[in-house]
Amino acid sequence: MYYACDEHIELALDVVVDENEVFPVMEKLTSEQALSTTCSFCKKQPIYSVTK
Repeated sequence: MYYACDEHIELALDVVVDENEVFPVMEKLTSEQALSTTCSFCKKQPIYSVTK
């Protein structure tokens, strides 16, 4: 699972497709979920989770 901010959402989607060769599932995080983690590609607060 990857967490992504607005700036890195496309990168997260591309990484999941490249690694798993399946269409990724993108879900918007709740405010509680977003507070407990950071973007997988930078230190910003994430907005989405991306999984296979």
